[in-house]
Amino acid sequence: MPPILQRYLPEDMHRSRALPGIQPERGAWLRVDEAYAAQMRRREALLAAQAGDVLYLDAAAMAAAQELLDTVVAVLPGQGFDRDGGRITCPDGRVVDLDTAAPMRTLARLCQNDFVLMEKRGDEHVLTGAALCFPASWQLSEKAGRPLTDIHIPVSEYTVDLARRVQRLFDGIQVGRPLWRFNQLWYADPELFQPRSQFAPRRVGAGLATGPYYRTERQTLLRLPQTRAVVFVIHTYVLAAADVPDLS
Repeated sequence: MPPILQRYLPEDMHRSRALPGIQPERGAWLRVDEAYAAQMRRREALLAAQAGDVLYLDAAAMAAAQELLDTVVAVLPGQGFDRDGGRITCPDGRVVDLDTAAPMRTLARLCQNDFVLMEKRGDEHVLTGAALCFPASWQLSEKAGRPLTDIHIPVSEYTVDLARRVQRLFDGIQVGRPLWRFNQLWYADPELFQPRSQFAPRRVGAGLATGPYYRTERQTLLRLPQTRAVVFVIHTYVLAAADVPDLS
C-alpha cells in the first residue's frame, strides 16, 4: 500500500515553540485536508480489524462522548459534509449513520482526526474515552483511565513542574476558546498506526533530527459546555522529507 502523505502544512505549523507550546486556536478546530480519503480508508480498516486497540470509552463518560459527537456534527457542514437526518455523507462519498450509542466509533468513521476525552476526577484530568486510530508511539490500552501525569510517562521533557503547568492549563480552558499546540517527529516508517508500549524501546527518531518522513500532530484542546470534559482533537500530518518546509 502506498504511503498516506500530505504535501503541505498549515502556515502556523512552520515554526516550533517551547513546551507546552500552547496558543489560542484562531482558525477551524476541525479540518479536512487532501489526505482525507486515504486516511479514512486506513481508519475504516483499523476499526474493522482492531477496534479494541483504537477505541475506548469509560461507561461513566458516555454523556461526554455523546456531547462531543453532537459538537462535531454541528461543525461538519463547514468542512464538506452533508447531513440528511441521522446520516452523514462524507467528503469521500461514504455515508455514515449517526450512532449515538457508539459515539467514539462514529467519530472515528466521520473524521480524519483522533479524539481523546479528558475528564476531571479528583485533582487531575483522566483519559475517559478515545478514538485513537493514529497513535504516535504510545498505546491506548496503557493510558486508558489514567491521569495526565501517568499518560506522559516516560516522556523525559514532562517534568513535575511541567505537569503542574499543564494541569493548570486544563483547569483554565474555557468554552468557546479552544487552544492548540503541535509536536514534531521524524519517522522511518510513514504508517499512521504506530502504537508502542511505554516499556518497549522507541523504534523511531524523535525531535528535529532527520529522516525520510516528518510527522506532526495539530492538537486542539476544547472544553465541552455541558459535561465540562476537555477534548484533544488530533489532526495527524505525515510529509515526505522533500515536502517539509523550513522549520527554523
